Amino acid sequence: MYEPIRTTSVHTPADDADFPHRSREEELDIQLAGHLAALLAVTDELGLRPAGDRIAEQVARLRGAPPARHAALTDAAPADLHRRAHALAGRALLVAASRADTTAAILSAQRMDAHTEALASTADASGQLVGAH
Repeated sequence: MYEPIRTTSVHTPADDADFPHRSREEELDIQLAGHLAALLAVTDELGLRPAGDRIAEQVARLRGAPPARHAALTDAAPADLHRRAHALAGRALLVAASRADTTAAILSAQRMDAHTEALASTADASGQLVGAH
C-alpha cells in the first residue's frame, strides 16, 4: 500500500553535504546571543549602563565579538521598556537553562528581577498597577 522510502531521511546527518551543519549547542548559542542582544538594546535605551555592560560581556562571549552598542531611542514609556526587557530576559533564561549556561541564566534571572522591581516601583509611584495587561 505504501511506497518504500528511496532516499535518506532529512534527519540523517550527511557528512558530504554541500552546506554546513550546526550542532544543537551552536544553535542554542546563536539563539541565546540574539535574545541577550535584544535585551541589551532595551537595557541601553533605559540608560542602565552597568547592566548593559554585563549583558554585552555575555553577548561577546557567545558571538566571539563585542556587540554594537547604541541607544536607538523610541517613544516607548519606561514601563513598556521594562516589560519588554523582562520578557526578553525570560526568553534568554529559558535558552540559557536549556544549554546549561549558568552565567547567562543567573544574569537573565537577575535582569528579570530588576525589571519586575522597576515595574513595581512604577506602580507604587503612580498608584496603579502598571505591569498588568
